[in-house]
Amino acid sequence: MGRRRGIMSDRLKEEIAKELGFYDTVQKEGWGGIKSRDAGNMVKRAVQMAQEQMSKDRS
Repeated sequence: MGRRRGIMSDRLKEEIAKELGFYDTVQKEGWGGIKSRDAGNMVKRAVQMAQEQMSKDRS
């Protein structure tokens, strides 16, 4: 089976990782080196950002 393409761009993932404070781990170990909790927090933050953008678009 082929590799799935991610929904979030690498740039967005890096921005969120920096904001949440684990980008240094990403740089040293790659995305596979982050904790599952950090990955979950990253997804939560991405959803929050999308909701904020949708609210702005409706205004």
